[in-house]
Formats: sequence, structure tokens, C-alpha cells
Amino acid sequence: MNATRELAKFLVSSRAADLPSEVVHEAKRALLNWTGCAIGASHHETVDHAWAALRDFSGQPQAQLFGRKERTDALSAALINGVSSHVLDFDDTHARAVHVSAPVWPALLAYGEWKQVSGAALLHAFVLGVETEVRVGLSVFPEHYDNGYHITGTAGVFGAAAAVGTLLNLNEQQMVWALGIAATQSAGLREMFGSMCKSFHPGSAAHNGFMAARLAKQNFTSAEAGIEGKRGFAHVLSPRFDSNVITQGLGSSYELSRNMYKPFACGLVVHAAIDGCLQLKRQWHLSGSEIISIQLQVNPLVMELTAKINPQNGLEGKFSVFHACAAAMIHGAALEAQFSDAVVCDPVVVALRKKITAFPDAGIAKLEAKVIILLTDGRILQTHVAHALGSLQHPMSDADLAGKFSGLVDPVMPQSQAQSVIQMCWDFAQLNDSGQLSRATASV
Repeated sequence: MNATRELAKFLVSSRAADLPSEVVHEAKRALLNWTGCAIGASHHETVDHAWAALRDFSGQPQAQLFGRKERTDALSAALINGVSSHVLDFDDTHARAVHVSAPVWPALLAYGEWKQVSGAALLHAFVLGVETEVRVGLSVFPEHYDNGYHITGTAGVFGAAAAVGTLLNLNEQQMVWALGIAATQSAGLREMFGSMCKSFHPGSAAHNGFMAARLAKQNFTSAEAGIEGKRGFAHVLSPRFDSNVITQGLGSSYELSRNMYKPFACGLVVHAAIDGCLQLKRQWHLSGSEIISIQLQVNPLVMELTAKINPQNGLEGKFSVFHACAAAMIHGAALEAQFSDAVVCDPVVVALRKKITAFPDAGIAKLEAKVIILLTDGRILQTHVAHALGSLQHPMSDADLAGKFSGLVDPVMPQSQAQSVIQMCWDFAQLNDSGQLSRATASV
């Protein structure tokens, strides 16, 4: 089966009226969450370094850099805003694989502002972009990820291409080319986790997917089977490929319905352990000083991704289950502040971190954990978190997301501006010019 063409047929035939109302609402939730993450990290050193490297090549001021004063060309804005939205590792993620918003919203919002496209059109294109990136990613999952590829970058470029291609009204052949051009730009390595390059992956995917769609619109050709061909994306980058994952059920179910939002500013696999520590801290009013040891039973993926015993900075702290749980126990939270360089190096946190051990258990699900705490008075406290806060079984509410947004942007913009942006996200479908949202985030 030619999965590339079947996917292209679906994308060009989809209409906004086809989307269930609950899927459209989920797209707005994703927009609010993504916007908060992008603004919250807009002055992070990672973003500053990226902009310093690229600003000399900046073109016409077509699009806003979220949370900053600068405007730049749409392609550069897609890249920088993509980096910004992922650098805190606080953005949304599909239940099985991809961080869905970070590669797609930056490309759409930059293009939408440049061409004054409606919010409703962007919501429709976003849903299709998510459908594309998740299905392509899952068609080679988990082997592709296990081999060391960062699937948010490698699959995200397909999502950005499909989304912008939808706004460009590509025909079927052009959409096939756009997906092929995306395939040949697919990139991202897990070796980069804990460095600035991790957030570069979705930024690059947004930029490259945007460019793929624009090239295809001008009839720039690619191979016909960029995804499933013998030397295409799937067979080159993974030992296993299931084309049915891409094509079956297109239009009858939507992967955005399986999107999840993080209450904690680190990898999703650590959330259950953090949740358990916070539950016990609150229930027993623990300060941390009375703890002799903390034992964690976690999914093996936790140890594969977040086993840094002695992180040296905030980015490394996000990949340390030991730091995440120690900081949560001391501070009573696991927000961005708890993953600052200062907290990672705080002697009190470091001392508790050394008392934490983690044991991989294949019988524990990815978003599940067991926490056992031994206290100085001999008591043993324990809890079992079957489903972490933020999971599909225990989702964040709309109010939770708005609260998260406010906390993220508080250091960057006044409360009145933040409330205006929140409302604009909920009302996005009514905007004739989607760029109103982007411009509303500019620093004053």
C-alpha cells in the first residue's frame, strides 16, 4: 500500500466541518498549553543563543517571536518559537509518542500571521498535522525511538508539512511531495537529551515542515513513496514499519483525543513518581529532613531516560528522576523553578537526592509508580500511583491548564495581558486573523 499517497488523499479531502467538536476543543487546549510554554521560555538562554545566531539572517518582520519584542520572517519565527515551546519540557505529549504541538503550532502560527489566516482554519490544520505526525511516528514505534531517534523531531516534520500544506490548499500530488520533502529532512537524536539541542528538534521540524509545504506548492518534487519506500523514512530509520497504522481509520478517530498535558516541568515518565512523592509530602506534612530513604519502583523507561544521578544544571535535572523527586519533596512542587540551576545545585536538594533509589520493574506501566519512604522515627510511608496527574485517566482540566499558563507567563507579562491571551486561545476559532494571538504575546 502507498501510505504516503493514502495519507495525502485524506489530508486534501478533509474539511473543518468534518471535525468533532470535542477534537476542536482539544486543539484549543493544546494551543493554550503550547502558548504558555512558548512565552514562559521566551527569554531562556537557549532561545537567546538561537536568536543571536540567526538574527543576522532575519528577513521581513512577518511573524512575532512569542513573549519577546522581536519580529522576524515566518520561517525563522517557526524555528525560534518551536525551540521556545519545548525548552522547558513542559509541552504536551501524545499518550504513546510525540510531543504533538511543538513541531506544528509554531509553523502554523507563523504562516497564519504572515498571511492573515483565520483561527478556525489553523485549528483544522493543526488537527491534521497532529494526525499526520502521530500516525507516521507510531508506524515505526517503538523500534525507531529505541534506536535513538527523537520521534518528536523525526515525525514532527511530517506534521508541520501536512498542517502548512493544508493552509496552502495543496492538491494530492503536491501533498505527496510535501510529505516526501519532510521525510528527507527527518532528524533528531536522543543523545541530545539534556542539552539545548533537544528543543532544537521540534523547532527544526517546524521550520523544515513549513519549507516542505512551500516547496511543494511550487511543484518542487520528491519521491512518490517518501514514507514507505524501500529507502524511504520508515525502512531507513526503523527495523519495523506498519503502514496500517498510518492509513486505517483516517477520519473516523483523531489522535489529538489521546493528547496529554504535563503538570510537572520534566519528562512524562517521571510524573507518577513525582505525584507519589507530593501526595505523601502533603498527607504527612513532610519537610524532607525526616527522611532516611526514598525507594521508587518505576517502569524501565524511567531509568533509560532519567537516570542522571548527579545532574549539574537545570536541563540535566529534567532527566533525573532523583532530582525531580528530591526537589518535589523539598519544595512541594515540580514546576520550572524546581529545575533551575540553583535548585539542582542546592545542598539540601542534593543531600535528599542521594537518599533516593529507583528500581526498574517491567510490571510497572510507563505512567505508574510506587513510592516507599522510610522516616527517622521508623515509620514507612508508601503510595501507589496507578495513573499520574496529566494522564488520559487523570487529565488536567481547562481550569488547570489556565492556571498552568498563568504560572508560566507570570515572569514575562502582566496578569492583564496574560488573561487576554488566555481568552484569545479559547476564542481562537472566532479570530479572522490568527496573528492577533501572536501579536498579543509580544513583550511590552
